[in-house]
Amino acid sequence: GFFGVLDERFDAGLLGELAQRRPDWQFVLLGPVVKIAPESLPQAANIHYFGLKSYGELPRYVAHWSAALLPFALNESTRFISPTKTPEYLAAGLPVVSTPIHDVVRPYGDEGLVHIAASADEFEKAIANALAARHCARWQSNVDRFLARNSWDLTWERMQRLMLQQVSKSLAIAT
Repeated sequence: GFFGVLDERFDAGLLGELAQRRPDWQFVLLGPVVKIAPESLPQAANIHYFGLKSYGELPRYVAHWSAALLPFALNESTRFISPTKTPEYLAAGLPVVSTPIHDVVRPYGDEGLVHIAASADEFEKAIANALAARHCARWQSNVDRFLARNSWDLTWERMQRLMLQQVSKSLAIAT
């Protein structure tokens, strides 16, 4: 499954190819279609577009997924994105497969938390591997530790500390 905006950052061609290769898999997409024509999205019996859902509704959908996907196109629009849905998917206990978006590869791919795939063939294999290993206790433990070390609260504390250091430096220079 995927939740998020379906726009020029979404690799519709990749989704279409995966759906064609694996008619036994169901692809569930939640989110509005923006800045692209809805008819440009691939249509197949195993692709299901459910439109925009509230944040409160997302857990009910995600609970039925076997894996989460980040099928982002590699283009100028995705060059500097940092998908916040990556830790959300991981926190839901889902294996994640992503195209090689820089901020997903580092740190999530490098830490072995997210499967990275650059082509439809690699993506298909990565999904199959993710599905086969989705109940791995060691992987889930690694995810939990990583997320605990990178919570929004800890991120804010680090940012606050850096800002206070800068203020202290500025005050020291001014005196």
